Amino acid sequence: MSIPILNYSFSTQNQRVDGFEYYPGEEQPKIYTTDNLPTSLEMDEIIWAAYRQIFSEHQSLTSNREPFLESQLRFNQIKIKDFVKGLVLSQSFRNLNYDVNNNYRFAEMCIQRILGRDIYNNREKLAFSVVIASKGLEAFIDILLASDEYFDNFGDNTVPYQRRRVIAQRSKGETPFNLKTPRMSQDFSTKQALSQLSWSGSVRKFRPQEQSPRAGDPALFLNMVLEVSPLSLS
Repeated sequence: MSIPILNYSFSTQNQRVDGFEYYPGEEQPKIYTTDNLPTSLEMDEIIWAAYRQIFSEHQSLTSNREPFLESQLRFNQIKIKDFVKGLVLSQSFRNLNYDVNNNYRFAEMCIQRILGRDIYNNREKLAFSVVIASKGLEAFIDILLASDEYFDNFGDNTVPYQRRRVIAQRSKGETPFNLKTPRMSQDFSTKQALSQLSWSGSVRKFRPQEQSPRAGDPALFLNMVLEVSPLSLS
């Protein structure tokens, strides 16, 4: 019997409030979609936007690319939604984000990257961390991608993006999600450091032996010279 998702309240965030901008400008996110039959160059931009959104600026490396998924997307064998799922479930993403974080941090990060918003509260983070622990990583990703929130904002053919990003920065001073360091939150890294530095044995202090001059060492005659020096006689 699987554990149902815990209930959590929806707090008011910028992406849930209608915008007041009269004219679109730099504050509006750029939409990358395959609805309009993109050219080869436009497809390159779409793929790069997906990597930047899922892997973040810090992890957008050539070694993290998935050529097979890219080829499927270019030949219209999969949708952008499937491409996003493939990136999140890739071994590179798992090594860089899942294996080095606890479930709370990983759930928060995936909500930011896939749904394009921050978590509503700790209750939501706890609810999805339970899903990861009980049902596994793939089931957690499927829940996010199959949600009405994802479909209403991105559908099958649009790369996820941070909704109302600049306005959120002005009101909260937030950093864009793809610029946040994804590896090891403070609580997780602190626990790792404590486990590495802990020592159950007794602590011994190292005291070097007194180095006294040996026979014939000129240092033995230093005091003698000082005693007979003219300065000492005066």
